Amino acid sequence: MSDVYDLKEIDNAVYEVDCKMITIGGENVGRRAIAQAYLFVLLTFGLSDIGANPSAEEADEGTDDQKQQVIDIVHSFRLVQTNYDKKQYTSHLKSYMKAVKAKMEASGADEAKVKAFEKNAAGYFKKILPNFKDYDFYTGESMNPDGIVVLVNFREDGITPYATIWKDGLSEMKV
Repeated sequence: MSDVYDLKEIDNAVYEVDCKMITIGGENVGRRAIAQAYLFVLLTFGLSDIGANPSAEEADEGTDDQKQQVIDIVHSFRLVQTNYDKKQYTSHLKSYMKAVKAKMEASGADEAKVKAFEKNAAGYFKKILPNFKDYDFYTGESMNPDGIVVLVNFREDGITPYATIWKDGLSEMKV
């Protein structure tokens, strides 16, 4: 996660960040590149008939990319969608929380902080379960099965996506 996004701490367990839908793809740089090359040759060599008139070329070279709407955070961090049912996600989260707890203890977190983490994480997980089917799940492009899973849902307006990230699963890095 990045401080570019406005992180909101929820229940001392997770961060939520409002996202945006952005449009990617659909660029057609082929015709533009041909026209620029033609203009360069024309201006450089003063040739008007070099046998490559961009307007007489194929009308549309097309594009491999199609415009598509994506969630900005998913695109920016190259997250990959994955699937879980309740049982699988519960199993993953138990394993993940054990790993976070071990990391907290190894880094010298006091017992009170570890206990608070366990309590808050369990409490927030109970809030996820009733709306479980509404979430999409994303992982890093490495698809590390033991890594953090970012949950994405939409606000009540049905338009604004937001991501939920387990707070204690993140570590602060200065860049």
